[in-house]
Amino acid sequence: MKKEPFLKQYSTVIASFVFLLIGWVSAQINGEESISSILAYGASILVGGHRLFTTGLKNLFRLEFDMRTLMTIAVIGAAIIGEWGEGATVVILFAISEVLESYSMDKARQSIRSLMDIAPKEAFIRRGDKEFTVDVDDIRIGDILIVKPGQKIAMDGRVVKGLSSVNQAAITGESVPVSKTVDDEVFAGTLNEEGLLEVKVTKHVDDTTIAKIIHLVEEAQAEKAPSQAFVDRFAKYYTPVIILISLLVAVLPPLFFDGDWSKWIYQGLAVLVVGCPCALVISTPVSIVTAIGNAARNGVLIKGGIHLEEMGAIKAIAFDKTGTLTEGIPVVTDYLPQANTNPNELLSIIAALENGSQHPLASAIMKKAEQEQLPYQDLAIEDFSSITGKGIKGRVKDQIYYVGSPNLFDELLTTGIPANLKETITELQNKGKTVMVAGTYSEILALLAVADEVRGNSRSVIQKLHSLGIQKTIMLTGDNKGTANAIGQQVGVSDIQSDLLPQDKLAFIKKLRNKYDRVAMVGDGVNDAPALAASTVGIAMGGAGTDTALETADIALMADDLGKLPFTLKLSRKALFIIKQNITFSLGIKLFALLLVIPGWLTLWIAIFADMGATLIVTLNGLRLLRVKDK
Repeated sequence: MKKEPFLKQYSTVIASFVFLLIGWVSAQINGEESISSILAYGASILVGGHRLFTTGLKNLFRLEFDMRTLMTIAVIGAAIIGEWGEGATVVILFAISEVLESYSMDKARQSIRSLMDIAPKEAFIRRGDKEFTVDVDDIRIGDILIVKPGQKIAMDGRVVKGLSSVNQAAITGESVPVSKTVDDEVFAGTLNEEGLLEVKVTKHVDDTTIAKIIHLVEEAQAEKAPSQAFVDRFAKYYTPVIILISLLVAVLPPLFFDGDWSKWIYQGLAVLVVGCPCALVISTPVSIVTAIGNAARNGVLIKGGIHLEEMGAIKAIAFDKTGTLTEGIPVVTDYLPQANTNPNELLSIIAALENGSQHPLASAIMKKAEQEQLPYQDLAIEDFSSITGKGIKGRVKDQIYYVGSPNLFDELLTTGIPANLKETITELQNKGKTVMVAGTYSEILALLAVADEVRGNSRSVIQKLHSLGIQKTIMLTGDNKGTANAIGQQVGVSDIQSDLLPQDKLAFIKKLRNKYDRVAMVGDGVNDAPALAASTVGIAMGGAGTDTALETADIALMADDLGKLPFTLKLSRKALFIIKQNITFSLGIKLFALLLVIPGWLTLWIAIFADMGATLIVTLNGLRLLRVKDK
């Protein structure tokens, strides 16, 4: 419904209340039927209800029966039978409920307005050889932002100079600042905490991550959830039924049971008021808006009420392995130099050889050498060559060294790999690690094990999901069974599926849906697109860094942090519970009030409480979703 500024509504309610008070005082002094009290009550009705009547009468002539139509008929009817005071009270309480509804929806949307205010409106830039302050709308791609310590970054871009820590809480929900240096990506609205940064702008102001988040969240809050669609359909048929019941209550007892016309018309009007579906209509949207706003503030983008509700009903969650349960970056987990070797000198030689390799694991070995501060790049490698499918070799200081798979050394060594080393290699492989061997044509000098490390919080996240009632957690991976089992057991998932191609993942998700009905899939939003699309809810990791994740997923965890998943599930379940609670309460209290018609006990006062009181209660109940925290 269209909202006026809060203060304007507030002043209207005050004026209406003043006239109501004057009418009540006049009625006490001069009687209920006095002209002065009727005029004061009439003024209260007109001031407080002019918007209500304008819409209500239009809808009545169009035969569109909504809450305003019901209220308009009830107030006019109350005036006709002389119940001016109660008619005025109905109007002012309806106006108060609208103000409260407006306030609650504004409070629920506050997180989005605060997002809008995050990014600076102007920035200090360098363009060519000139430096000046400019409005963000006039910043061009390629301009250099100069961001001092304590300033917010105005645009998305890449660091071209400087080193600093940046607080990205506004975008990703991460409370711990992230270190940024040359070539790192930064986002508009984040806070530069320490050093001076120079940032090359990579996106226009309307394409920044924060702008996309605001746009997507606003769309999500406007989208109707399944519960809201049900309520709208229900209200469409419910309202005409209430009008018919009201008419029957007003005319049947006087016509057929010698009832008092004034009493039963009054009862009929009370039925109109109690039947007004205000609480029912507001019960779902206030919950949806509040939950989505709270999620956005905590670094979780939920792209619609439907996804919020579906997430609340999820029974099984499938995880892509690489980059989701694991870091997605191979690292050296074990370096086992043999006796009579210089460990640092040998690691330098291995890293120098790998520097000329195209193998995906080479970067892990070079990174290990850099961490040990070994000058491997200074070593001269001669006669370097690749041994297809097995490894590499090269000459260092007149000695030929080999680095490759265990199979390579089984062929090189006359007696093969010694039994004790074979046992160590098997143990490492059973832990899901890739083993590399370094040595000469006559002996093994070292073993290196490389693996994609499990995220530090993966196991605790899986445990939390199981404690929240998730029946099945499944890891999906293209890795071999040994590696998959090692990682799966480490993180604690209840099921492991290995050797999967993208189409196999898709087929498995469909199979899961047949068994569990509602299934979530967590992946990176790119490689796992088919499986994400086939799941009930597709959840993408690291939405802040990838446009694809923002666009394709139903829910995006803005930080590359799996730890946000239990919070998302908890919030969604709480939202679903509160929506059901609100709908049940809204209908239950109306049914109870309508049953009071049978003995003739229903009054406009009871009707007002059943309608306006229920509206206030469901609104406050929905706002409880603001209290769900990411713990």
